[in-house]
Amino acid sequence: MTKPLIKPLSQCFTLGDWNSRSSVRTSKHCYHLPLDIDEQLETRCWFPPAFLPYLNHTAIKTENRALTHRLCANHLVYFLDYTTLLEHRIVNRSVETIAHDELGIPIPSRMKTAALQLYTDEGYHALFSYSLAEQVANFYGMTGRPAIPQRITRLNALIERTPDGQKALAWFLVGFVSETIIAKELLEICRTTLICSVEEMLRDHLTDEARHSRYFCEVFHFLWVHLSYDQRTIAATLLLETLLTFFEVDERWLGESLRSVGLSEAVIGQILFDMTSDNAHRLRIRSGAGPTLQALKKAGLFDLSANRQLFSKAGLLDD
Repeated sequence: MTKPLIKPLSQCFTLGDWNSRSSVRTSKHCYHLPLDIDEQLETRCWFPPAFLPYLNHTAIKTENRALTHRLCANHLVYFLDYTTLLEHRIVNRSVETIAHDELGIPIPSRMKTAALQLYTDEGYHALFSYSLAEQVANFYGMTGRPAIPQRITRLNALIERTPDGQKALAWFLVGFVSETIIAKELLEICRTTLICSVEEMLRDHLTDEARHSRYFCEVFHFLWVHLSYDQRTIAATLLLETLLTFFEVDERWLGESLRSVGLSEAVIGQILFDMTSDNAHRLRIRSGAGPTLQALKKAGLFDLSANRQLFSKAGLLDD
């Protein structure tokens, strides 16, 4: 089928201010844990409790502050380990499809340059995430890591089962979803007062990811107008599957985290049940994927009735 006759974008987003704004070029932070951690924990957190709804369970709320801090630290280390793998093995692989002409469309030179700058940023994000995770894990004597987070395994499986001719498209779309989600997530995280080195690292990460999100939105729009009807159909399905995957709960890891603080199997089972319900899953997507869905709408993905129906049936769009 021939490609739709849509005029391509006249401007391509670039990271032209990369030399003066990118964290890897300009940040002075070293992200070392402070010596006064115990004092800071009187007023600060390892990770925002609002992101861990299970902290509101009666069996946890009635315990002392140390238990909550440990669960937040567990989540921080998991988040950083996941981020290390995501940036290095998922997002940078996605960026390669832009930089090395794997998508089957002519990519402007400035867009490729920006892709390589973004690739450098993501390598740095993997480095400082790994470094800080190691420090927090050593502080608490955590063992049994690193384990491959469920989301990474599921994303790799999604790409693996994509037909060979569409794998580059799948890699790009996974990166697009990741980068448009993480910017909002980091913005929300940075509204909480955290341990100083954690806060510095996450704010530097946010500075970069806000720009990466805009870049990926522009590249997606550029790509979308060049895709054939059949490719658009495939892309819509891949995007929905990717969004569903990004907001799943890693039950194995969460169960282990809860057991590490001595919670009973009955309490753990109830928490997992509440966290993994279809309604909870759908609410997480609708709360966290707003920028992604907005980018899809702006690019025209929902102009096709089949795509609107696909996302509406999944509960991600209002009819």
